[in-house]
Amino acid sequence: MQKFTQLDASDQQLIILLKSHSELGEVIEIAQDFTTLVRQRNPKQLDSWLERAVNSNISPIQRFAVRLREDYDSVKAGVTLSVSNSPVEGHINRLKMLKRQMYGRASIDLLSRRFLIKM
Repeated sequence: MQKFTQLDASDQQLIILLKSHSELGEVIEIAQDFTTLVRQRNPKQLDSWLERAVNSNISPIQRFAVRLREDYDSVKAGVTLSVSNSPVEGHINRLKMLKRQMYGRASIDLLSRRFLIKM
């Protein structure tokens, strides 16, 4: 089963070509499996994926898996639960951007009005 069916034909051909190289093929397979695991919210596969990644020959993948294991409960919750703090993070990012734009240019009154209008 090919996991990259949403890609256009030229991208699919490129991935097939890259997979012919042994290390690149392994990296692509592990990355695609992780993407599928997260998008389909399948926590049952998390442990086997972590084991596979830690035992791979690619050190960046190994380091990534080890760091995921260090925060295993959070990663498992992220894969399992449908709730996310993304909207909150988006608002925080927007407020920080506004603050940076206004730094040293206006009084607190204008700054507070700009924050309240944009929300």
